[in-house]
Amino acid sequence: MSYLALRVECYAGYRAEETPRRFYLGDQCIVVRTELNRWLEPEYRYFKVTGDDDRYYLLRYAMTTRRWEYQRLSDKT
Repeated sequence: MSYLALRVECYAGYRAEETPRRFYLGDQCIVVRTELNRWLEPEYRYFKVTGDDDRYYLLRYAMTTRRWEYQRLSDKT
């Protein structure tokens, strides 16, 4: 599975970078419409989301490097 870096704006709760609200693919801003699932692993936090472009994305936050990455899961929901 290949992930690409991206810029993410988040709701920051008691943990930094807690929940993604929107992200940018180049110049395109995609608003997170629905959070479908989230889970933790030792080095990453994962979020499966639907964007306002009706596509599914898997976003992950690398806790050690503080970087966001993504993988588009499908072209349309």
